[in-house]
Amino acid sequence: MTRTRTTRLRRPLLAGTTAVAAMAVTAGLVAATAEPAKAATGPKLSLIAATNSLTLTSWKEDPGVYLDLGTYLTAEGRPLELKVTRKSYKDPVTVTQTVYEGGKAKAKTLPKGTVKDFSGLPGFAEITITDQKGKKVLNRTEDFCPNNASGRVRPDAPATSKYPESCPTNPFTLGSVWGVEKGWAANTYAGSYTDAVPLKAGTYTAKVGVAKKYRDLFGIANKPATVKVTVVERSYEDDQGAATPSAASRSATAGEHAGHGAAHRTPAAHADHGPGHAPTPAQAAAPVTSGASPSYNVGHGPLKAAPPALPWALKKKQAARSMPVGDTAGQTDGSRKAPALQPLAKRPAGKPAVPDVPKPDLRSLPAYGIVVTDGEKDIPGKDYLAFSANVWNAGPAQLVVDGFRSPGKSKMDAYQYFYDAKGKQVGYTPTGTMEWDPRPGHVHWHFTDFASYRLLKADKKEAVRSGKEAFCLANTDAIDYTVKNANWHPYNTDLSTACGEESSISVREVLDVGSGDTYSQDLPGQSFDITDVPNGTYYIQVLANPAKRLKETSLDNNSALRKIVLGGKPDARTVTVPAHELVNAN
Repeated sequence: MTRTRTTRLRRPLLAGTTAVAAMAVTAGLVAATAEPAKAATGPKLSLIAATNSLTLTSWKEDPGVYLDLGTYLTAEGRPLELKVTRKSYKDPVTVTQTVYEGGKAKAKTLPKGTVKDFSGLPGFAEITITDQKGKKVLNRTEDFCPNNASGRVRPDAPATSKYPESCPTNPFTLGSVWGVEKGWAANTYAGSYTDAVPLKAGTYTAKVGVAKKYRDLFGIANKPATVKVTVVERSYEDDQGAATPSAASRSATAGEHAGHGAAHRTPAAHADHGPGHAPTPAQAAAPVTSGASPSYNVGHGPLKAAPPALPWALKKKQAARSMPVGDTAGQTDGSRKAPALQPLAKRPAGKPAVPDVPKPDLRSLPAYGIVVTDGEKDIPGKDYLAFSANVWNAGPAQLVVDGFRSPGKSKMDAYQYFYDAKGKQVGYTPTGTMEWDPRPGHVHWHFTDFASYRLLKADKKEAVRSGKEAFCLANTDAIDYTVKNANWHPYNTDLSTACGEESSISVREVLDVGSGDTYSQDLPGQSFDITDVPNGTYYIQVLANPAKRLKETSLDNNSALRKIVLGGKPDARTVTVPAHELVNAN
């Protein structure tokens, strides 16, 4: 893909949400002996509608209706669980379903081509809309992410869902887990990755069903849901600011409509972790999500996840019921943020030691979101190569770093902690410093020497090195939730809580197992000055732990390269970004 000078990408991620289907599979096994064969069973899946009528708003300044029709996929008997993986970027994405045989979990491989990427099941929901005269005005399919905004459909269902809150959209994702908890329902709405529908004010009938290939695959009954839809037109000016578009009436599209909805609230501060103990998984954390929009996958930068679709499901399939916005028993509106982590009460004492216990494994993803710009301030005569980068933790242990500041000092002293299998701290080591970064887009504490960016020539010799090596660690992207000890509900996914204030005396930064930390190409430091760099073939190198101060499982997998070709003329440079094996994302 060739790019001339361009504005920065509004969302440097693979857009997509995907359709997940229903699963009530009873596969008869061929008997190999005279003994009767045991059946491999999955959940009973159904499509339901939370209400039989609703009102959608089309804003004159932003015409179009977003089809959050209140339809959900429910799972009974067993949870719906899918594991989506690829061995490498040379291999296609594959999916298995967890079924049960004799009470034991078993992986059932689903047909090739069932999924295209990690954003969900494609073409899952089939939507038909007719007007009052019975004329068909819309016929479309939408993708479904089983990890969509969800809620319980019966009081005896598990209080919290063990599954992640979104489907990852990072183009270099390696593994994901999708699921609908037993007794829960997941919104089939495709969220911020669907297009608005141009419907005039009036009354319509929407019919929502599951595509036949998924009904056959998962044993879902062919029972479409019917919803009466009233479309009203409103204007921001007419409302005089009294009523802004709500998450329920208008879901954000990528980029321009991104932001937190009015219903969002910040939870009470999380209680401090006891001294000497590792962070514990978040309880029922529901990051910002709108249908299948990412709960993280936004990275450091100005891009934000979309506001939430109100995701509660009702047991009565055709009854509407008034429910308050917010998280209550059996309901989550997607507005909660994973709380900030708390550092230990004081800096570690005693002799530093690096015990023989599991450690993190930092790995870099190839750069993406690669564009040529003229700098943050549009500097004439200057050419910059901007890019997004991610370093993730393959585990099997968290990376836990505390920073402590002595009174009056501008930097914090940083320490890496180590834990045994029971979560008890059994060692620590000094590991550099943390520094305050006041630049727009940052404005938080950075851990120094976490990663390094280098532009390499065709012969892999260094041409340019970025000055940025300090980072705020946050779990912005789910890179591989199938690795050992992956935490599907990490803390500090939200940058406003992850890395402290300028007045902080101490900070805890954690990169959890399975998660990565993305810095988008809009940020200061995410670029190389290529003004005087000749045209030709180069590689962007993302190098984790460049000074090798952090203690890891392995130091042999810290580097990732992305090939590019620079062209054009001064002040009008271009960049061509070839596919990286099977991943064709610039």
